[in-house]
Amino acid sequence: MNDTTTTRIASLDLLKGLVMVIMALDHVRIYFHYSAYLFDPADPVQSNLAIFFTRWITHFCAPAFSFLAGLSAYMVGKRKSKNELAGYLLKRGLWLIFIELTIVGFAWYFDLQFRTFGLLVIWSLGISMIVLAALVYLPRKYILIFSVLLICCHNLLDNVHFPGSAVWAVMHEQLFYKLTGNTQLLIGYPIIPWIAVMALGYYFGPFYDKSFDSNKRKKAFNTIGAIGITAFVILRFTNLYGDPKPFKHYGTLSQDLISFFNPNKYPPSLLYLLMTLGATFLFLANAENLKGRIVNFFSTFGRVPFFYYMIHLYLIHFTALIFAQLSGFGWQKLILSTWISFDPTIKGYGFSLWVVYIVWFGIILILYPLCKRFDHYKQTHKEKWWLSYL
Repeated sequence: MNDTTTTRIASLDLLKGLVMVIMALDHVRIYFHYSAYLFDPADPVQSNLAIFFTRWITHFCAPAFSFLAGLSAYMVGKRKSKNELAGYLLKRGLWLIFIELTIVGFAWYFDLQFRTFGLLVIWSLGISMIVLAALVYLPRKYILIFSVLLICCHNLLDNVHFPGSAVWAVMHEQLFYKLTGNTQLLIGYPIIPWIAVMALGYYFGPFYDKSFDSNKRKKAFNTIGAIGITAFVILRFTNLYGDPKPFKHYGTLSQDLISFFNPNKYPPSLLYLLMTLGATFLFLANAENLKGRIVNFFSTFGRVPFFYYMIHLYLIHFTALIFAQLSGFGWQKLILSTWISFDPTIKGYGFSLWVVYIVWFGIILILYPLCKRFDHYKQTHKEKWWLSYL
């Protein structure tokens, strides 16, 4: 059992660390794999199982991290009044949105002209915190109702479209939106239902109170996780409801598997969240007694997730510049004006999948000592308020 008398819970840090490391695999794939600029890795016709599952495993990252951010907000709130917690979430949310549009945005493109702004995962966390700042005043049962209704019912909006509307896209539709002649806004993470995922995490925060029995928590999380996965399988197989991209039979096992395990992510459908959050609950239910060097390794990243996220983007992109230059492609083409997968000048660049995994492994090894030192600094300088924003 975790020692919940401390300010940190080992299984939560472990899960955060795992999803951060897995997330880096997808980002390395984007910048290094030749197919990233030719076809969707989840296209049953053009992809294969190795490419698809390299992409698929990373689907679990954003939902798990958003859920854990809600849990963390509850932990922070135990030491604050409701007003203090709301103020903290509001300021942190605004900070994350600012970082997304500036420092994180530059890491994706290395473009001094800032021709593309992205509302991506950091934006999603930021806007979810701002919404949660209001939700914390509600009784917990209403937060649960809000979360479940939004997660389960938002696919009713799938056929609602307002062409060219940035407002609607921010709410529920992925879109490239032209801002000026040279700049565009990539709305990658619409707020519905991401705000509900974080709110759901906040609701489950009390399950980690010292007074809550660990066996009951394990049983509850196993039950919720099993129900989520079972519901995903049934709804996906029958195509009854919950995803705008229905499961199709293609005639081969590999293509059928790709179609089956590829629910919509932008925005995340009910089936996407049943699959990913179901696995999150199962992991949390059974990870509390895990110990050892491997656990400590991943937990190090989980204790400094924001620092890790910022550094890993710059390291991956900078390494890609080096590989592009050494391969004769030219580093200049990795200075991007739009999202890398949609940039036509990138076609012809890239490496085999085994190179992606080697680079990913190397990136993680480089990041580990940096994160370990920063984690130590945070633990020994808790009096510095600004560290809570990193």
